[in-house]
Amino acid sequence: MPVPPERPEVLRNRVFRGSWAVRKGFLTHDQLRSRAWRRLRRDVYADARLPMDHRLLVHGVSLIAPPGAIFAGLSALVLAGGHAFASADDAVEVALPAGQRWRPGAGVRVSVSSSDDDVVVDRHRLSRTGPVRTAVDLIRRHGLEDGVVLLDRLVQAGLADLAAVRAAVAALPRCRGSRVARDVTRLADGLAESPQETRLRLLLHRAGLPAPVAQFRVFDDEGLIGRVDFAYPDLKIAIEYDGLWHAEPGQFAKDRKRLNRLSAAGWRGILVTAADVRHPELLIARLVSELAR
Repeated sequence: MPVPPERPEVLRNRVFRGSWAVRKGFLTHDQLRSRAWRRLRRDVYADARLPMDHRLLVHGVSLIAPPGAIFAGLSALVLAGGHAFASADDAVEVALPAGQRWRPGAGVRVSVSSSDDDVVVDRHRLSRTGPVRTAVDLIRRHGLEDGVVLLDRLVQAGLADLAAVRAAVAALPRCRGSRVARDVTRLADGLAESPQETRLRLLLHRAGLPAPVAQFRVFDDEGLIGRVDFAYPDLKIAIEYDGLWHAEPGQFAKDRKRLNRLSAAGWRGILVTAADVRHPELLIARLVSELAR
């Protein structure tokens, strides 16, 4: 027969050790197995009403992590406010002091911390790697394009400073991922407002086209017309991923007016879609033709 849920006030909206709750008399073993609680790990439980996300898993691991452990990688990003960068399907990432051993089981990724790590402690007393170390760690383990996309996202989200990351990567000794990290920081600009914009910019770069100006503001005699993803100002060419002109409710008239103003100001707009990016050779040929006009 199912045990009816029982939520003592002291355990509501909390993550806790099951053995502690039983020892304190807050719950019985049977109550701990009720649907009021979600088992996160062995002897680690959470109020089942809490959202099952990466941050909840981090809090669960924090209760069993050894002294000196700090959260790193994607887990550090989530603790810093980057909730979109990791989900409950991603392993919790923990860095341990050199020489320390820990076998946490499935769902936890362990690395080694260094004595000069920049460590941040949040209001919940959870320690994490600082923003520069976190960014460097992550881009070192990605391929070039994915690394540039990630670094652009981190800078745009305010989770990393591009100049600081570049300086840290330049100071890296030769190690795993150091070469790709240097290439990533050279190509990232932190201006893209979506991963697709970064991928489009890299496509132009690989094709050997002149580098466009990102997030360019276009004006006419009336003032600001709008900001375009990429521009060749001297040629008055604007390139938009998925376009300034879309079909969102209430936006058609506004976008049409902006399109007309751009055209009246002598600008040509090039709309790039996801289908275009899947056929880069056709897209590049089209852009080359436009630039040559």
